[in-house]
Amino acid sequence: MGKQRINEQIRISPVKVVDQNGEMLGEMPTDKARQLAVEAGLDLVEVAADARPPVCRIMDHGKVQYERKKKQSDGGKTHRTQLKQIRLRAKTGDHDIDFKVRRAEQFLKRNDKVKINVMFRGRENAHHERGREMLLEIIDTLQEVSTVEKPPSMESQRMMTTILAPKK
Repeated sequence: MGKQRINEQIRISPVKVVDQNGEMLGEMPTDKARQLAVEAGLDLVEVAADARPPVCRIMDHGKVQYERKKKQSDGGKTHRTQLKQIRLRAKTGDHDIDFKVRRAEQFLKRNDKVKINVMFRGRENAHHERGREMLLEIIDTLQEVSTVEKPPSMESQRMMTTILAPKK
């Protein structure tokens, strides 16, 4: 759509006028149409410049422009990838692990990365292999929707982690 003329920019007289409710008011001098728009607290906007006489509409031009611009900018919203964390313990039960895996799958499908932590406390520190087995099982379960970005490794004395990224 080209540049619309509004209010004083409309010089041709007479014009056909459509009011704010969409009703045709008919042909009238431009000054009278502009006066009607001012009384309604709105703008007189030329909507069909090629017609003879030109068709003008009484409306809030600023609001229409704002809504058009907003509609155009909403189309390009993109998802920003986040790093979601899931925490487990070496003694976490199978059902709880399944629940956390389903949650991780949702994150991956939403295009987020998932960091899975297995924490060890006290005597659990003697069973790092149990934590590694858990992480390898989870990686195996999620292999259809993810790729391993960082394989299971000890991040600190008490935590083993792996990072999964969504499959492209």
